[in-house]
Amino acid sequence: MPEAANSADNIDDHEARSRALGQMLVTLFKHWNLSQTDQLELLGLSPTSRALLGRYARGQKALPDNRDARDRAGWLLAIHKALRLLYPHSESQRYGWVKQRNKAFDNLTPLEVMREDGLIGVMRVARYLDMQRGR
Repeated sequence: MPEAANSADNIDDHEARSRALGQMLVTLFKHWNLSQTDQLELLGLSPTSRALLGRYARGQKALPDNRDARDRAGWLLAIHKALRLLYPHSESQRYGWVKQRNKAFDNLTPLEVMREDGLIGVMRVARYLDMQRGR
């Protein structure tokens, strides 16, 4: 196969994966029952970017192609995975955990930590869950 065609396929695959990732994150945010403002902050987007959330949900728009967006997506999905492993039989605990006060975060909710500290907060919450899982 010619190199140019292979390169175009890779770009198309990357775009499709990025759109699917956006859909997954919006679905996760719905499970977490997050406001649009919370969703935008967790994605590192401007408050004026509300229309993007709908486009992500419908798979019409790929997440931004930058390290910050990829890192945020990875850490948010790591949080989701850890919660699924920690609470396999309790959907309410799994999806409600981000809004519950936690002594490990000075009695803030994990969502508050993630919103206040941005990417560092998202990483902090994910690492905390890894510790809870014994990793």
